[in-house]
Amino acid sequence: MEFFRIRKDIPFMRHALVFNIISLITFLLAVFFLVTRGLHFGVEFTGGTVMEVGYGHTADVEKVRGILQKNGLSDATVQNFGGSDTALIRLPAKKNVAGATLSEDVMKLLKAEDPAVELRRVDFVGSQVGKELVDNGLLALLLVATGIVVYLWIRFEWKFGVAAIIANLHDVIIILGFFALFQWEFSLPVLAAVLAVLGYSVNESVVVFDRIRENFRKMRKASVPDVINNAITSTISRTIITHGCTQAMVTAILLFGGETLHYFALALTIGILFGIYSSVLVASPLVMWLGIKREDLVKPEKKREEAVV
Repeated sequence: MEFFRIRKDIPFMRHALVFNIISLITFLLAVFFLVTRGLHFGVEFTGGTVMEVGYGHTADVEKVRGILQKNGLSDATVQNFGGSDTALIRLPAKKNVAGATLSEDVMKLLKAEDPAVELRRVDFVGSQVGKELVDNGLLALLLVATGIVVYLWIRFEWKFGVAAIIANLHDVIIILGFFALFQWEFSLPVLAAVLAVLGYSVNESVVVFDRIRENFRKMRKASVPDVINNAITSTISRTIITHGCTQAMVTAILLFGGETLHYFALALTIGILFGIYSSVLVASPLVMWLGIKREDLVKPEKKREEAVV
């Protein structure tokens, strides 16, 4: 399906060096912020207390947040959960303060303002559990990255696998860099979004790579840059349709999904935007610079031996 078709190939590879310099600068800035500022991990990773409280009416999360801030709990996260009458409170672990004691203190503060409030559940996340989640999250990223390389190596050629994983990890690091720069909360939903971006981005790379392989068979006299330019140009319409529809849904989540899904949708938005850029303007030049050639993908036809008379 195509909304439009570009008749003349756009010379993307002519500016490949510029695109990759921009990517390198952005990548280095993301690494810098990760090293200097670090990620603001959520309660799931650092340990703490999660409370679900119910009201007989609409829960005023701003009022609850203000009560906690006035009493020295400014690092608490408050959001609606499930329905408008329920609030979810996340409290980071505090030294020398038990989670049970902290939850009791919070309930006293809330009941002083509204006696109708009730505690529906309380969960305690230990620091050891948080450490295991961090380790398992990093392991998941490593396994996904390895799987992508192996898949592309088998389906295409090892140069495509290397180029794709560099481009995709470039997206992941940039997402993490944004979260480090602005100190947005990095929670389990955000980790899920990062893993989703890896799969989403490699899908775009596969589409372009598949067209490159097809072009090597059809455009036998064309140079490698011309083959890649044609592959990217011919998939632009498809890219706009798929990414546009996906981003429309993610934007709806970002605007109307509430605080619970806000950072999840934000991570997806960053990943989609940079995923388009990296799949087209980072992975493809890397394939070219790694020395891809027609013989890597199209086996030369063997000359038939002339029959002996």
